[in-house]
Amino acid sequence: MGGSAPRQDHHLPAETTSFVDRRGELTQGRELLARARLVTLTGPGGVGKTRLAGRIAARVRRAFPDGVRYVHLSGLHDPALVPLAAADALGLHDRSAQSPLDALVEQVRTRRLLLVVDNCEHLADACARLAAALLHGTEGVRILATSRHRLGLTEEHLLEVRPLPVPDPDGDLSAAEGYPALTLFADRAAAVVPGFRLTPANRASVARLCHRLDGLPLAIELAAVRMRVLDVDQLLDRLDDRYRFLTTGSPAALPRHQTLRAAVAWSHDLCTLPEQTVWARLSVLAGSFDLETAEAVCADPTPEPVPRPADRPGTPLRPGAAPAGGTLTLLPPPRLRTDDVLEAVAGLVDKSVLCRETGPGGVRYRLLDTLRQYGREQLRRVAGQEEAARRRQRDWMARRAETWERGWFGPGQPETVARLRADRDNLRAALDFSLSAPGEALAGLRLAGTLWFHWHACGASREGLYWLDRALTAAPGPTPERARGLWVAGLLAAANRDFPRGRRHATEALALARTLGDDAEAAHAEYVIGVIRLFGDDLPGALRHFETTVARGPVPGQHLSLAGLDQVELACALAYLGEAERAVDVCEDALRLCERHGEQWVRSYVLRILALAHTVRGDRTRAERHAREALRLKLAVHDVIGIALTLDLLASIAAAGGSHEHAAVLLGGADRVWADIDTGRWGSHTLNSVRRDVEERAVRALGPEAFERARRRGRALPAAELAGREPQEPGRPRPAEPGPLPPHDDGTVRLTRRETEVAQLVAEGLANQQIADRLVIARRTAEGHVERILGKLGFSNRSQIAAWVTARRCPDPARIHPPEGTT
Repeated sequence: MGGSAPRQDHHLPAETTSFVDRRGELTQGRELLARARLVTLTGPGGVGKTRLAGRIAARVRRAFPDGVRYVHLSGLHDPALVPLAAADALGLHDRSAQSPLDALVEQVRTRRLLLVVDNCEHLADACARLAAALLHGTEGVRILATSRHRLGLTEEHLLEVRPLPVPDPDGDLSAAEGYPALTLFADRAAAVVPGFRLTPANRASVARLCHRLDGLPLAIELAAVRMRVLDVDQLLDRLDDRYRFLTTGSPAALPRHQTLRAAVAWSHDLCTLPEQTVWARLSVLAGSFDLETAEAVCADPTPEPVPRPADRPGTPLRPGAAPAGGTLTLLPPPRLRTDDVLEAVAGLVDKSVLCRETGPGGVRYRLLDTLRQYGREQLRRVAGQEEAARRRQRDWMARRAETWERGWFGPGQPETVARLRADRDNLRAALDFSLSAPGEALAGLRLAGTLWFHWHACGASREGLYWLDRALTAAPGPTPERARGLWVAGLLAAANRDFPRGRRHATEALALARTLGDDAEAAHAEYVIGVIRLFGDDLPGALRHFETTVARGPVPGQHLSLAGLDQVELACALAYLGEAERAVDVCEDALRLCERHGEQWVRSYVLRILALAHTVRGDRTRAERHAREALRLKLAVHDVIGIALTLDLLASIAAAGGSHEHAAVLLGGADRVWADIDTGRWGSHTLNSVRRDVEERAVRALGPEAFERARRRGRALPAAELAGREPQEPGRPRPAEPGPLPPHDDGTVRLTRRETEVAQLVAEGLANQQIADRLVIARRTAEGHVERILGKLGFSNRSQIAAWVTARRCPDPARIHPPEGTT
C-alpha cells in the first residue's frame, strides 16, 4: 500500500572469497541501472555473473529506500513458482484472491527497490513475464538479472560479462599483477599453498595457464585448487593433455564454452571414485544442504567396499572415464557408507567443487550451478541412478518434515522455521519429483499435507495451495493422505479469504475421514469448518462449534497445535461476544497446555486473545502485558498475520488509555506489516472492527494531520522496536527529541561514518575479510574498526554489535545511542 516505510534490510548473498577487480563492469552496471529499469548481465557459465550482480547491487543499494532483494532461481525448476519465489524474497505474504504475479505487482506498486534475479536462463519465459509485469505495473522497481541469454524484452539493457583479461604469456609481464585473471589465480593458490605469489619465475606459466582457461573465473579457481599437489607447470601440462583428448588434436580448437567444460571434467577426473559418485548424487539437491542430507541422498542402504580396477591397482575406478587402453567403459558406481560420504564431502570442499557456508543448524554446502549440471550428466550415464537419487532425496525430506511436524508443538519452533526456510528448495524438489514421476503422487500428497504447519504458520499459504492442488488432482483415491490434504487445502483457502472453496474442501475431508474411521483427521477438518464460521462473522455458530470440540477434548492422533487452536478460537468468539470472563478462563487452560510443552506459536495466539479479553474487561495493564508478550513470540516464529493483528490490538489498548498518538504510531507499524500481506485488509468484519474503532478515535483526538504524522513515524519503525515502546501517558509532557550533543556528555556514543558502515556490515553477518572486500579496505583496517567499535560500546563480541545495530537503526548513522548499562 502507498506510503510504506523504507526497508533498510538487504538480502545480498554473503561473499566467502575475495572479489577480483571488475571496475569497468561495476561502473557500467551502475550507470545502466541509473538510466534503465531492467539490466541483464549475460555471459557463459562460470564467468562470474552472480558475483558481479551482487557487487553492483551492493554499490547502488543506497539509492533504493525499500531495499535490495535477491531471488535465487538455480534450485527452482517450475515456472509457476517464479512469482512466489520473488514474493518470498521481498518478504510478501499475499492472502488475496489475485494471481500471485498480479498480487506481487500490487504490493510493490509504490515501492522503490532493486530486485536481483539470478540464474534466469532455465526459466527465461517466466522471468520475462515477471520483469514485464513489474516494469509495466510499478514505477520504482528496478531489476538486475543474470542469464546466459537475454530475456527478450524491449526495455532490457544488456551488459555482457566477459572473461577476465589475460596478458600475452610471451609478452611483457612486468605488470602481471594488474591482470585480474592472474590475481585471481594467485589469490586462490595462496589459499591452498600459503605464501604463494606471482614472481618473475612463475608469471609466464601462470599467464599461459589462465590463457588456456580463457580467463574464465570458475575454471581458474578449479585449477588453482590443484596447486596443493602440483606446481604451475605440471598443472599446465596436465590441462593440455585433457584438452587434446577432447579435441583430438590441437587444444586451440576448443571453443570457450568447452573450455569450462574441459576444466570441470578435468577436476572430475582428479576426484576419487567416491567423490565422483557423491558429486553426481548431490546434483539432485537444490540450493544449499547440510551433511545429514548429503549422507541420506548419497549413502547406500547396503554398502560394499569400493572396487579397484584390475589394470591399474590402487587407482580409483571412475564411471565413464577412459582406462589405460583408451576404451570408454561405463561401470556402476560403488555402494557408499555414511563415512564414505563424509570423506567425499570433505574432499569436494577441498577441491572447491562444494562451497561451504554457514546456515541454520551449522555448516551447509552448495554446488555451483555449472558443477551441478555436470554432476547431473554423470548421474544420468548409468540407468536408474538419477531416479534412485531423487527418490532418496524425497524420502529424506519427507522424514525430516515428519520430524518437524511431530516437534512443532514444542520449544524448537524458531529453529524449525529457520530450517524450513533453508531447506525450501529441497522441499520443492521433493514435491516436484513426487508429482512428476509415475507412481509417486501419493507420497507427494503425504509430504504436502505433512507441511501444513509450514504453509499455515510461516506465511506460505499461496505455495502450499499450489502443491496441494496438484497433489489432490494427481492422487484422487480415498486415502488418509487425501483426507489430510483436503482439510489443509481448506485451511489455506480460508486463510486466503476463499471461504466457499475452504468450506468445500473441509467438508469433503470430514466426510472422507469419517468413512475411513480416522478420528484425528476428522477433528482437524472440524477445526477448519469452525474457523471458517469465525472468519465469516458467524460468531454464534463458531461459539457453538468450538464449545463442542473443546468439551470433547483432543482425540487420539490429533495434533496438539490444532487442539490448542480449538481453545483459541473458542476464547476469540467469547471475547467478541462480550463474555470476557469465560474467555480468560479458556485462555488460561490453553496457556497451561502450551507451557507444559514449551510451545510458542499457539501460545502467542492465546496471549493475544487473553489481551483482547482483558481489554473487554477494562484491565489495560494486563492487556498490554499479554499483547507485548504475544508480539514477541510472533516475531520469533515470523507469524506475519499475527504480528499485524497484535499491533492493531496494542493500538486499541493504547487508545483506550488515552494515548492516541502512541496508538497512531502502532497503527503505522501495523500498516507496514499489512502492506506485505495484502493490499486490502485480511480477516473478517469482526476481526477488523478493532482496527477501525481505534483509527476513528485517534483521528478524532489528534486531528487528521497529527494522526498522519504519528502514523508515518510508526511506518518507519520495525515491529521489534514497536514491541518495546511504552505508550505516552495523556497529559504528560512529551520528551524533547535529542538534538546534536557533544561526545559523551549524556552517554551518547559517536561512531565515525566508516565505523557505522562497519557496524552495519557486522550486523549483516559479514566476516572481517568480507567487510574489507565490501568497503575496498585492507583486512587489518577492518579488524581495527571492529575493535574500536567494541571498545566504544563496551561490548566483548560481534553478536552484541549485531543485536545493537538491528535494534537501534536511526536516520543519522553517525549518531547512535548505546544500550542501557554501557558507556
